[in-house]
Parts: sequence; structure tokens; C-alpha cells
Amino acid sequence: MAAEAANSSQLVGIVTLLGAAVVAVPLFRRIGLGSVLGYLAAGLAIGPFGLALVTDAQTIIHVAELGVVMFLFVIGLEMKPSHLWALRTQIFGLGSLQVVVCALLLTGVSMAFGFSWQVSFVSAAGFVLTSTAIVMQVLAERGDILAPRGQRIVSILLFEDLLIVPLLAVVAFLAPADAALAPSSPLWHRAGIAALSLGALVAAGLWLLNPLFGVLAKAKAREVMTAAALLVVLGAALLMEQGGLSMAMGAFVAGVLLSESTFRHQLEADVEPFRGLLLGLFFLGVGMALDLDVVARNWPIIVSGVLALMAGKALCIYAVARLARTNHTDAVDRAILMAQGGEFAFVLFAEALKLKVIDVEVNANMTAIVVLSMAITPVVVALHKRFARPAQALLDGVEAPRNLQGEVLIIGFGRVGQIASQAPLAKGAQLSIIDNDPDVIRNARPYGFKVYYGDGARADVLHAAGAHHARAIIVCVNDQDAATRIVENARRECPQSKLIVRAFDRQHALALVQHDADVVVRETFESALRMGHQTALALGASDLEANELTAAVRARDAERFATETAGGTFAGRALLLGNIDYIEPPHHDTSAAQDAPATANAR
Repeated sequence: MAAEAANSSQLVGIVTLLGAAVVAVPLFRRIGLGSVLGYLAAGLAIGPFGLALVTDAQTIIHVAELGVVMFLFVIGLEMKPSHLWALRTQIFGLGSLQVVVCALLLTGVSMAFGFSWQVSFVSAAGFVLTSTAIVMQVLAERGDILAPRGQRIVSILLFEDLLIVPLLAVVAFLAPADAALAPSSPLWHRAGIAALSLGALVAAGLWLLNPLFGVLAKAKAREVMTAAALLVVLGAALLMEQGGLSMAMGAFVAGVLLSESTFRHQLEADVEPFRGLLLGLFFLGVGMALDLDVVARNWPIIVSGVLALMAGKALCIYAVARLARTNHTDAVDRAILMAQGGEFAFVLFAEALKLKVIDVEVNANMTAIVVLSMAITPVVVALHKRFARPAQALLDGVEAPRNLQGEVLIIGFGRVGQIASQAPLAKGAQLSIIDNDPDVIRNARPYGFKVYYGDGARADVLHAAGAHHARAIIVCVNDQDAATRIVENARRECPQSKLIVRAFDRQHALALVQHDADVVVRETFESALRMGHQTALALGASDLEANELTAAVRARDAERFATETAGGTFAGRALLLGNIDYIEPPHHDTSAAQDAPATANAR
């Protein structure tokens, strides 16, 4: 009976954790605060200092650290060794510069609170170690991990992960002579074990893992491949931990070694579900670990410590970034994102407490400061995103339009615009092209395209780009609202031009038609029709039958669209020319109104 009661209690805890995450995370993402803050708030609500539904926060954090480990493994899979070697200057140069400067300044901040230099150094060193879990999660949500600014942040995080071993050694050196638990082995011995562990992992990655996965793939046992993926991640983490290194670093190295493997995508797919669940569990545990009693008793020093340490670290990060010639926008972004303490601080503080470098009260206060800084970071990031002024584009080598005279004006020169330009060029038309992304403009230059910088939604930019001279204006921007504004302005300012517009879906097409676009092409409809056509052929239909089936789909869609436009009273004409589906409303001429129903398609 006792065993059954224990199992039931554990099940209640698991259900509570999952329920809190399911409720809080969508809610916080809905209001724009991100999933990390949702997990932290959920953990605080159900933890021992909230509703006390779950009480063992430290055990949950210890287990859920595997989520951070798996996250680093997935990141490693994205980085080939050659790419990592190219980042060596950022990892050891930029990383070391930021860590040294921040550690010195934060040590001074702690000493200003009246602590000894030993306690101040340990506190500062722990706070310097940024939360890999929070930063990587935010970068992943923004899609910035592989972007240049994201790569610089990842490089610094990797260097900070490497620091945990020397920092633990420094803590042992600072320990008083009567610290009974001081490590007996010398530093060189521990460094040698760490080097051997790393060497063993590299050797296994180079000569063992690929043959192993090859054998398992031939067995065609899907669950065994998943088990092998988990074995690689957890085995690498265990090997590094036994060598005194970071578990996350071991998983990252294993990922890098497998980044060029033919099994890379399969491994990523196998690990991803565990990674997401355990990482969320880690954030829940951090929220549960926030001791509100300690915060209430020592709130002046904790609140002032959070503000002082975060402000000091952010200032250092910004200064180092600017010194390394990073632009102001990216420097501010990095400073805000990395201004908190991290999960490795808990390891460092626990070791310092065990070796009597810090006392119990300092450990409790610093743990609360780190946890609060981790909880505040998603809020600060969300506020910065909402209220910061939009970043100014770097316009070096980019030219604004001025009195262009092209027969065809293309607005937006991404994938769609580039393809749409081919037919007019083959016809011999003179093109004028504008885009509001400087990178797109620079990337088009080597291919012989002259693209000007401008926002096509502005009437003055349209005139400067020669819209009032153009026979046709092709709107290919990857923004629904911007496309609609461009159509409004272009129809008002350039009534003589034919407007050919990229639409995203049926609702967007309806909006464009109501603003008098001449031709609306929904971006996925043609590809979907072609797929259906090829499927009919695969099922044995003749070319004629497949064409008839496709035409029937077009006709039904045209009828639905006509019904949806102004309750079926929209007076336009739908034309199907070859394989191109487009809408041609009346060109400000109501006498031509009743020719045929307009057409549009689902996505």
C-alpha cells in the first residue's frame, strides 16, 4: 500500500507539472512574454513557495538539466567542425574579453556591498556565467541561432561553459586551510583527467559513432535508433562530468562530431522531443527554486543586488561588444539578453559553500539573485522588443531611388520577385526594382541587378521609383499588410499602371481585390494545383483527365471566391491564362462589370 501511495504521489506531481506548463506557456506567449517566463511563472505558482503542489525543486532541476544538455547537442549538430574552427577568435577572443571585464567589474560591485574580495569574486564569477538555457531558447524562438549576431552569442556561451573547470579550481584555491572537504588531488591531475575525457569523446566521435549508427540503421529498428541517440547524448554528458567538465559541453562536442554524419537529421529528430520537454521542466524547476522567504527577509540586498549586478554586467557586455566593432543595435541586444546569471552559478555556489568560501546566507541570497535575474530577463527582452525604436538598417553601398523610368516596377526582390522578373526581362522590358532590406540589395548586385532601397508603401518612394511611368507594378513583398498598403497607394497615385500582386491566402486576396488590384496571385495555389495534377497522373489518369480535374478545382474555387466577395455581388472578371490563376477586377470601369465571377483560391 505504501508503494502504491508513493507511486500515486509521483503521478500527481507529474500531472501537476505538465498541467502548469500547458496552461502557462501558451498564455504567456499569447501576451508576448515568451515561453521561458511562462515556465518560470508556472514553477513559482505550483512550487513550495507558491501553492506547494510540488515541493522537490532541486531534484527536478537536476533531472531537467538534461534538457540543457540535449539543447547543446542539437546546436552542435548544426555546427560543422570547420565552422566551429572559424569561430575560434570569437570563442576565445570575444568570450575571454567579456568574461574578464565583467568579472572584474562585478567583483568591485560586490565589494561595494561590504563583502570580502573572496566572497565578491565567487559571487561575481557565478553571475558572469550566463544562462545557456534562457539565451538559447530566446535565440531559437527568434530564429537567430545561425545568424551572425546569434553565432557571436553562442561563441561566448561556449567559452563560459569551458570556464566551469578553472573556476572550480579557483574556488578550491580560495578555500580556508580548515576546509575538510577541499579536493585532495592537485590541479594538474584534474586537468589531465579532463583532457583525457575530452580526447576519449573526440576519438569515439571520429571512429565509433558513424559505424555504430550504420549498423543500427541496417537493423531498421526505429526505437533502437532513438535509444542510440539518447545513449550518445547522455554518454557524452556523463563522460565529461566524470572528467570534471560541463555535461552540456560534452553533448555539444558530440553534436559537432556528428554534424557531418549522414544520420544528423535523424538524430536531431530523435532528440528534439526529449530536449523540448526537459528544457521546459528545467525552467519550471528554476521557478520553483525561488525561495520567497529568503527574498522577503533580505529583499533590500537581493533587489539591489539584482539591479546592480544586471546593470553592471549589461554595461560591460555593451562596452566589449562596441570595442569589438559590433553595431549599437546588436550590442544592446546582446547586453539585454546576457545580463542574467545562469544555471552553472548554482554549481559554483554549492562548491564554494561546501569549501567554506561563502556561508549559508550568502549562498541563499546569491541563489535568489541569480534566479530572479533569470526570471526578469524574458520580461526585459519582451519590453525591449515592444518599446525599442526599430533598428536602423545599415545602408552602406545602398542607393535610394530617384526619377527611375522603368516600364516595370518590382517592389520586393526576394525569391518571388527574382522569379517574377525573368519574363519581363526576356521580353526586353526595362526594370526598376526597390526593396527595403539592404542585405537583399547587396546580394542582388553580383548577379547584375540594380536594386534601390525604399519602402514601396510610401507614396513619395513610389514616385521616386517611377511608378507613375510604369506600365506594370509587380508587388512581391513578404508582408501582407505592406502589400495591401502598397496597392492602396499605387492605385491612388498611379491609376494607369497594372497592379500584379502576390497574395498569401484567400483572405489576403479578397482584401487586395477590394483595393482594386488588377492581378492577384496566391503564392501556394499554383504549386498545390500542380501537386494535385501530378497525383492524378500517378493514380492512372491521362493528361486530358488530369487537366479536366485541375480545371474543375479552379472553377469551384472561382465560384466560392465570387460568393465571398461582397456577398457575391463583386463585379470582376476571372481569367485563367495557361497555368496562372489571377484575378482581374474592373479597371475603374463599371460598364465591364458583369463579365464573369472573380477567382481566388485557398492558400
